[in-house]
Amino acid sequence: MKIHFAPLSMPRSGALVVGVFEGNKLTPAAQALDKHTRTAISRAIASSRFRGKVGDALSVLSPAATSLSRIVLVGMGDPAKLDELKMQTVGGTAYAHLSKTNETAAAAAIDVIKGVALGVGDLAANFAYGARLRSYRFDKYRTKEKKEDKPALASFAVMTREVVRARHVFADLDKVADGVFFTRDLVSEPANVLYPETLAEAAKTLTSMGVAVEVLDEKKMQKLGMGALLGVGQGSVRPPRLVVMQWKGAAKNKKPIAFVGKGVTFDTGGISIKPAGGMEDMKWDMGGAGVVIGLMKALAGRKAAVNVVGVAGLVENMPSGSAQRPGDVVTSMSGQTIEVLNTDAEGRLVLADALWYCQDRFKPQAMVDLATLTGAIIVALGHEYAGLFSNNDELSKHLIEAGKAVGEELWRLPLGEAYDKMLNTDIADIKNITGSRDAGSITAAQFLKRFVNDVPWAHLDIAGVAWAKKDQGTVPKGGTAFGVRLLDRLIRDHYEKN
Repeated sequence: MKIHFAPLSMPRSGALVVGVFEGNKLTPAAQALDKHTRTAISRAIASSRFRGKVGDALSVLSPAATSLSRIVLVGMGDPAKLDELKMQTVGGTAYAHLSKTNETAAAAAIDVIKGVALGVGDLAANFAYGARLRSYRFDKYRTKEKKEDKPALASFAVMTREVVRARHVFADLDKVADGVFFTRDLVSEPANVLYPETLAEAAKTLTSMGVAVEVLDEKKMQKLGMGALLGVGQGSVRPPRLVVMQWKGAAKNKKPIAFVGKGVTFDTGGISIKPAGGMEDMKWDMGGAGVVIGLMKALAGRKAAVNVVGVAGLVENMPSGSAQRPGDVVTSMSGQTIEVLNTDAEGRLVLADALWYCQDRFKPQAMVDLATLTGAIIVALGHEYAGLFSNNDELSKHLIEAGKAVGEELWRLPLGEAYDKMLNTDIADIKNITGSRDAGSITAAQFLKRFVNDVPWAHLDIAGVAWAKKDQGTVPKGGTAFGVRLLDRLIRDHYEKN
């Protein structure tokens, strides 16, 4: 779908989208259209359950006195509360509604509205951004898809009095959407197509955008002493990889901010094998790595004025004669020994070496890791929030604020000495599980904390939010890319300005 901006006018054909506020108060464009169509809009609203709330949509077919095929009414909620995020949901709602029709071309009228803090150009840009985010589809393997199942919409004109401003704001948002789509593609791929080597190759495509990409193979990781990461992958015929990405958008002497992702391209649980039911979902256990790679694409695309490092530990966790066994002891790159009591608690082993490598080599000013790490975080927070754990209050505050701004919300949970003691073991320095069901997400984060030294650090457990089981405002069912927009906003608000 092609999105473009144009001056306000009456389209000669196709669909026209106009907004309606909560309580069914028409926007200026809707008022003018209602008058032109002999109150077709008012009459349609009166005979429906449409109330103008954000997420509402209603079609008025073949409106009188026009050559339009339909008018689409989209709810905009309370004008006093209309912000960037809600406007993106409005755009996503409009696209979702149009995608279920046979319309090939549509236009949306975004006009000046009293009582709304955002300028009309910003409103138009965020409407377009929301529509683009919702338009994502992963259908490359559907060879016999019915024509009626595919969206027909090919062109979407967003009309506004501030075309230049809208184009300017959308330019950066469009690049972030590119990163989101890249992550969603990676997370959606089946594990027979996406494994450590091919995921590393996907990351290497970013070199064309100016991202420096290194790929460490088994020999290099063995030389570095990454026994924790290598132990997870030793049961698979797919060799592990460590991907290191650098975007240098600021002065050389400026310390980078670093992002580290868990990239388990398929997780059977290893010898501690998972139940068969739902195991197919474990193709997206590389979601954290996917977010880091997509974020690097977004930052390079919009030429972010910041130095950023992205590290992704890539493994496949399989049971075989060479697989890691419960009770094995491995030595991590940090020198700390780890007793592996459960081979399905593998993500923390991958991150242990990736985090240590990142902080040791790059000395970042801050470090954030993302991982589909624990089922316990879903028990605690469901699919509404990701879990946040951190050794730094300021970093936590900034992450939470960024999450609220983009609709990717975080909930901070505690760390503490009592949880740390639960990881002690007689045979090694640390064990990878406590042997108790208590505080599973917290003790996993506490494990990671032992590998970050004193670097300001945050761990985001995205197990409950990496995949959507139903359509949402700007997120279609499937891979969400939760974290790309959040971390882009974090960088935009707190690191590009410094």
